[in-house]
Amino acid sequence: MSEQQTGRLYGVGLGPGDPSLMTVRAVEVIAEADVIAYHSARHGRSIARSIAERHLRPDHIEERLVYPVTTETTDHPGGYRGAMDEFYADAAARLAAHLDAGRTVAVLAEGDPLFYGSYMHMHKRLADRYLTEVIPGVTSVSAAAARLGAPLVEGEEVLTVLPGTLPEEELTARLATTDAAAVMKLGRTFPTVRRALERSGRLTDARYVERATMDAERTAPLAEVDPESVPYFSMAVLPSRVDAPREESGMGEVVVVGLGPAGPLWLTPEARAELAAAQDLVGYSTYLDRVPVRPGQRRHASDNKVESVRAEFALDLARRGRRVAVVSSGDPGVFAMATAVLEAASEDPYREVPVRIVPGMTAAHAAAARAGAPLGHDYAVISLSDRLKPWEVIAERLRAAAAADLVLALYNPGSRSRVWQVGKARELLLEHRAPDTPVVLGRDIGGPGERVRIVRLADLDPADVDMRTILLVGSSQTRTVRRGDGTEVVWTPRRYPEG
Repeated sequence: MSEQQTGRLYGVGLGPGDPSLMTVRAVEVIAEADVIAYHSARHGRSIARSIAERHLRPDHIEERLVYPVTTETTDHPGGYRGAMDEFYADAAARLAAHLDAGRTVAVLAEGDPLFYGSYMHMHKRLADRYLTEVIPGVTSVSAAAARLGAPLVEGEEVLTVLPGTLPEEELTARLATTDAAAVMKLGRTFPTVRRALERSGRLTDARYVERATMDAERTAPLAEVDPESVPYFSMAVLPSRVDAPREESGMGEVVVVGLGPAGPLWLTPEARAELAAAQDLVGYSTYLDRVPVRPGQRRHASDNKVESVRAEFALDLARRGRRVAVVSSGDPGVFAMATAVLEAASEDPYREVPVRIVPGMTAAHAAAARAGAPLGHDYAVISLSDRLKPWEVIAERLRAAAAADLVLALYNPGSRSRVWQVGKARELLLEHRAPDTPVVLGRDIGGPGERVRIVRLADLDPADVDMRTILLVGSSQTRTVRRGDGTEVVWTPRRYPEG
């Protein structure tokens, strides 16, 4: 049958519940349709039909698409998914029969048809066979924000929409890292969602909206809601953080946050959440520049050589009730700011200030991943900087690690003022390692200037090393292999030879 002889399919968004929020186009399509289809549970009542009821005519053909199951169990051989797939296939066949007969079919959908709506299952099965138009509708998320009278997102904030059916750990991670959120499909999932909000530190900000724009509408702080009273048509909302009130009473806290070696792709969800929640950001200016600017946050940049001053400044802010994030490249506990903060926090007047450390991806692990798996067995991490410890100590540790046949991750190998350390380290290592021992030079890993090279230990040139480079020196067991695609990889076996 040609397209001219078949009917037209419409997915009609009805908005969140109030019939007056239906669009003019939705009303027009319903008026023109021959068939009105809508989903319902076994009890037969359909919210979609009740929204559009005033626009239905006696001569409309009504197709009631009754779910075989909602939340109960089923004895279908394919389980819940099998029962629903069979239902959607049958429903699509019923609508296709009307379309083949030349009738116009309007499938009613609460909210927006393609936003967590049942209509999408009809759309996927029919839109490639019949002329189709989707009429967008006001979503429940937009209605909830309007009823709360609070901006959802502002400026460059990110809105995350989540189903409450996600596992608690996943909900917690996503709620912790986003600026604003809407969690849908509550009902029986409400206790899980509430725990996730609490664990992510967002429960105080969370709002509850039930049946937005409908007669039984209810809004409240989510923490005050009785779980037994929560229906499916409700949601949790985390509004915009911009201009959100921040209490400053009593003691604040300092959180030392690892940014990883480069940009946001290397940032953990926990670190991202702490940066978003902080009132003050403290750190070396180069590292602070990697943190997005957020309205209301104060940023305190300083030089890279004043760690103790920076630490005491952050602790003083916390004593005044501020929530402070001290940023650090890589992992804050590896040659970075965690030690400086804890050292200051162990003395008066800062002993009572809460301090937490949030880990980050280390430069060594990032460079190792780019090169292959050079850290696959025992390894040692040593800084070649003699600014805070004598070179004699560094040399002694290099000899000991090399004699023990450990892979070495060498931090801070060189800078403008330290140009001879790499050459000295190479000489010491060659006393215990073969000249062809592989060395990985990882520079600016994850950044725009990323470069990874693999050289022989004997060929290591200090001129190729700067302050943004990390060196990974293999053990006697480390191998370099050229794979079929031409790439060279380095790996250290997990099994060490006996004897």
